[in-house]
Amino acid sequence: MKLKKGYVLRELGGEFIVCPEGLDVLDGGRMFSLNEPAAFLWRQVGDSDFTEETLYQLLAEEYDVPEHTAREDIASLVKVLEEFGVVEE
Repeated sequence: MKLKKGYVLRELGGEFIVCPEGLDVLDGGRMFSLNEPAAFLWRQVGDSDFTEETLYQLLAEEYDVPEHTAREDIASLVKVLEEFGVVEE
């Protein structure tokens, strides 16, 4: 999967917000927030293709978190990204 173009991660007052830009705003794109680890992953994958395994590896390298917890968190993040329509195959 890959992050769709037209969405940008911004830090506002210590919060991480994903905002649509350009025509995506007109098409009803919605803003949503990410926690710090999710924002870290967003920045790491950028325009690259990635899988849930890629996200897990990046998270495990940066944060000290049990594997089970990390994999659950990654699955939740991917679900949110899909629900908001910011990823594509």
